[in-house]
Amino acid sequence: MPAKNNAPEATGQVADSVGNWVDRLAPRFAQPYLRLSRADRPAGTWLLLLPCLWSALLASLSQDRFGPDVIWVMVVCAIGAFLMRGAGCTWNDITDRKFDAEVARTKSRPIPSGQVTVKQAAVWMAVQALIAFGLLLTLHPLAIMLGVMSLAPVAVYPFAKRFTWWPQIFLGIAFNWGALLAWAAVTGDIGWPAFLLYLSGMAWTLFYDTIYAHQDTEDDALIGVKSTARLFGENSPRWLRLFMLISVILMAASVLFALPNANVLTLALAIGAPWAAAWHMIWQLRKLDINDPDICLFLFRANRDTGLLPVLFFAVALFT
Repeated sequence: MPAKNNAPEATGQVADSVGNWVDRLAPRFAQPYLRLSRADRPAGTWLLLLPCLWSALLASLSQDRFGPDVIWVMVVCAIGAFLMRGAGCTWNDITDRKFDAEVARTKSRPIPSGQVTVKQAAVWMAVQALIAFGLLLTLHPLAIMLGVMSLAPVAVYPFAKRFTWWPQIFLGIAFNWGALLAWAAVTGDIGWPAFLLYLSGMAWTLFYDTIYAHQDTEDDALIGVKSTARLFGENSPRWLRLFMLISVILMAASVLFALPNANVLTLALAIGAPWAAAWHMIWQLRKLDINDPDICLFLFRANRDTGLLPVLFFAVALFT
């Protein structure tokens, strides 16, 4: 009698995300599509959403108001982050299906493992994007325009690792676009605070996604995929400290530009946001072992908390 195959691809699970709510609770027919959207691993949705929340709250602080319209912007950003992260990941899996089949961590994903065809994945991607677009239409016209423009970096990102050692920059461009969009949705324009917050988020993305990419450096080298993790190698901690410093300085500058006339308590609380995030990143650097994939994945996921700290500080400042 042949041995039972317990490999993740045989059971439909993904190798680096086992035992999650999708595996346990989702209907069998929906599981491959939810895995395409990374619904089984919410860290990426948080990382897409958090710059939106920073921006919406700081924009509210700059205007000294917080009403139902701002709450709606944050709700749209939350649902949109889930949908557009899902659509982006689906697009990433479509374009990377041959690479994924060669990497131990990703060969069990729905497309390379044969659970979903490319056509089915494309339809699922379109459904998610269209629902997100419907929500986008409820926001300010400038935010709608920015939302449409965001499709360009999302489309380019999966190909970046084929032609540059810095694909994490392209991820940063896409993942922090919400800082511009949310600011426009709340204020009706875009100013220096929004741009500085956007650039701060990009530096943060370079920090956390370089850590993430260290999981796959050996496989990436074999198949010719480029990343900052491969580029920096053993010098990664030094570069990560630089990205952390840039992120903190830019966020602090954003706060100062946004709140030139704020009272001392409000300004102190708002300035506390980037410094709290910095302390969390310092903790990550102390834990980091770039040669331990489990530690790298753990620290990557911990960046949800890094990004939530500025949300907390901005919210407290807003209601003080």
